[in-house]
Amino acid sequence: MADFTVGDQDFLLDGRPVRLLSGALHYFRVHESAWAHRLGMLRAMGLNCVETYVPWNLHEPDPGRFHDVEALGRFLDAAAEAGLWAIVRPGPYICAEWENGGLPHWLTGPLGSRVRTRDGAYLGQVERWFRRLLPQVVQRQITRGGPVLMVQVENEYGSYGSDSVYLARLAGFLREVGVTVPLFTSDGPEDHMLTGGSVPGVLATANFGSGARAAFETLRRHQGSGPLMCMEFWCGWFEHWGASGIVRDAGDAAQALREILECGASVNLYMAHGGTNFAGWAGANRAGDLHGGELQPTVTSYDYGAPVDEYGRPTEKFWRFREVLAEYTEGPLPEVPAPPARLAGPATADFTGWAPLEDVLEALGGEESERGVPATFEELGVGRGLVRYRVRVPGPRRPYPLGVRGLRDRAQVYVDGVRAGTLTSEDAWLAEPVAGPATVDLWVESLGRVNYGPRVGEPKGLTGGVVHERQYLHGVRSRGLRLESFEDAGLVRKTGSRALPDGLPPGLYVGGFTVAGAGDAALELAGWGRGFAWVNGFCVGRYWPAAGPQESLFVPGAVLREGENEVWVLEVEGGPLERGAVRVE
Repeated sequence: MADFTVGDQDFLLDGRPVRLLSGALHYFRVHESAWAHRLGMLRAMGLNCVETYVPWNLHEPDPGRFHDVEALGRFLDAAAEAGLWAIVRPGPYICAEWENGGLPHWLTGPLGSRVRTRDGAYLGQVERWFRRLLPQVVQRQITRGGPVLMVQVENEYGSYGSDSVYLARLAGFLREVGVTVPLFTSDGPEDHMLTGGSVPGVLATANFGSGARAAFETLRRHQGSGPLMCMEFWCGWFEHWGASGIVRDAGDAAQALREILECGASVNLYMAHGGTNFAGWAGANRAGDLHGGELQPTVTSYDYGAPVDEYGRPTEKFWRFREVLAEYTEGPLPEVPAPPARLAGPATADFTGWAPLEDVLEALGGEESERGVPATFEELGVGRGLVRYRVRVPGPRRPYPLGVRGLRDRAQVYVDGVRAGTLTSEDAWLAEPVAGPATVDLWVESLGRVNYGPRVGEPKGLTGGVVHERQYLHGVRSRGLRLESFEDAGLVRKTGSRALPDGLPPGLYVGGFTVAGAGDAALELAGWGRGFAWVNGFCVGRYWPAAGPQESLFVPGAVLREGENEVWVLEVEGGPLERGAVRVE
């Protein structure tokens, strides 16, 4: 057991100054089988600490239904075994380019802008969740022989709000449930962010990617004493579907890291290893300086340009950082772990069955809402997935323009079973008018909930209505298809049993491939539209090759097995495309 405290200028471990050389590694973005390897890579780079967020929505997908909350504790134990201290950022909001910033959709749906405030209904849910989560952090604090040094109060709150009562309540509650290690906040090095996000008596830290001296000068204006720390040194960046790839030069990043350390500060590399947004958990941003513009969905890969790449391999940035960090560590650095095993050779999937979306919805979908106006994803209990909206155009009536109001995010439209076009929130009217009578189906897909800015928690689906000419069409029926419903492998196989169609209509494709020498692999879906892929029942994420910049999906070696493997592809976009091969290599 040891004592970790915040001194006037330094962090103190049993009274001795210590510098934290930390790296972000999110346990929920890395297959558990790879935790030990990735943590070993952090140690070999010269780090002495690991930092992780905790996504509430992953661990409580429905109210009162918990999913593997104990994963955090197992990860902290793995960090200790690797010889690393740990920093925990439990939220409740985490940003992290994660769906809804980690907040459950069933919470933000009814509460809206009341989240992240002192609102009693919101705080009551937060305290209930924290009582379930935090005991495994409390029992692993350094004062009890564990690795946990610090715990964060909220996350970058100054970028969102100014409710100091809320922040103080959170800090007090962390103490109430037994967190005794130092608490901290983290915000951008700007006056309005630090004033909005700081808590009296709690260490403030700064997040930035360059300009350490200027950033710490701003921090010192708000906090005259205490150790300096860059809690998020952005050594890379995330990417959006449909945008160009982002690369940060390794030399430039290493120089920025050196500047932080020359200031006498501690640092947390964000990210040290990014990992993957498996199972459609990637979030989204809104364009524009005020985050009110076009939706920008985040890709499946969270490689982030990190020094340890998505496949666990050291990059040039790793070696540059290792050189810098070696100057601030005692003794020689550990040897770099051997790279993870890769698939012995390529394989091509052979598809044997298919089902149209209608059949998939019938087999795996939820209850249909018949209230007459569209139900949002949140009202249908759909976090990640699709909702089909069906409405009747009365007739006889002449052809009129048909569109939607409040669409989030993308709709494939069929009129009397014939594809009529794709609608988005920016282009929400069909190119050709629609006559009545007719049946209109709109398959709406969420591309990821906003994770940062004032529109965190905005609902998904048809949040307005279907409009014909200037008239709302009522009698809308809404039915959701959750990604979680694909966890029933037997039902999925049974559903996808039709003969394969020509071309690439939307639907579920079921097939398999054979490998010898299983290991980490890339799943390539060139020639496909957009959708989700599963390997042996494990959802490796969303694909969208035509949009880019991501061209393949990472498949953890632990998911594959020698010999026969199963692959499912839920194609959402479809269209006049020729179905390409699905390769694993």
